Amino acid sequence: MENKRRALGKGLEELFNSEQLNIADVEEKIINNTPKDQIVNLNLDELRSNPYQPRKNFDEESLNELASSIKEHGVFQPIIAKKSIKGYEIIAGERRVKASRLAGLTTIPAIIKDFTDEEMMEIALLENLQRENLSAMEEAEAYNALKTRLNLTQEELAKKVGKSRSHITNMLGLLTLPNEIKDEVVKGELSMGHARVLSKLEDKEQAISLAEKTINENLSVRRLEELTNSKEEYHRKKEITPHKSKAKDNEYSYLESDLCEKLGTKVKIRNNKLEISFTNANDLTRILEIMHLDK
Repeated sequence: MENKRRALGKGLEELFNSEQLNIADVEEKIINNTPKDQIVNLNLDELRSNPYQPRKNFDEESLNELASSIKEHGVFQPIIAKKSIKGYEIIAGERRVKASRLAGLTTIPAIIKDFTDEEMMEIALLENLQRENLSAMEEAEAYNALKTRLNLTQEELAKKVGKSRSHITNMLGLLTLPNEIKDEVVKGELSMGHARVLSKLEDKEQAISLAEKTINENLSVRRLEELTNSKEEYHRKKEITPHKSKAKDNEYSYLESDLCEKLGTKVKIRNNKLEISFTNANDLTRILEIMHLDK
């Protein structure tokens, strides 16, 4: 506790121990309690990321906009940093640091504080959770880190970061998804809505199969919910998205339609060949069972 008093000063300790944390309040308190002659200009080359920084990717367009603003007006608010063995670690303000580099600056105004590891993590997570748009997986991992490190219940965590309990539950549920689905969420192939629906499935193989279907057929969240709410429908019928369905002008179009409906997948008849599509081994087995060719 004595270390925290030395790091933060009177008033900030109460702020960190409060039921709800707000990064704007934390930074404002630090800046207001720091005499102007203690705000220094640090060389950008001496700064490195907070090891507890949850954000892995920064939006390039947003950084360029901030860089343009910094070029014209300068850095309005100093970053907060901690002296490390070599150089300084960024506690809050990493976007400002990156944008300043893009703007061609060599130094940036900073307040140096001797934070504990726990305080470093709290500020880094809160800055991103409350100010920036983290990806769904980054946000989920940030909540889990904060919950684990501070030994909080979901209810306590929700109050701490100013979110609803259901939001926290939904986000933490994403961490149970198979890695294959997490990767697609990170890449932006699956939305937060899709991921939330898939996270409720106990059958991981089914979740992966539905994730592939969602990507391949550009399914809406509503349609994915319909499929997960009715396993029988999913195994019996494979949706063909409207934008991929085209009017057939060949003599076998009626047979293609009949086979599509019967097999629940895409079927084409052309050049005296019958083409039946399937997404994976399980889907192929399902089709063979319908055709009584599984033995």
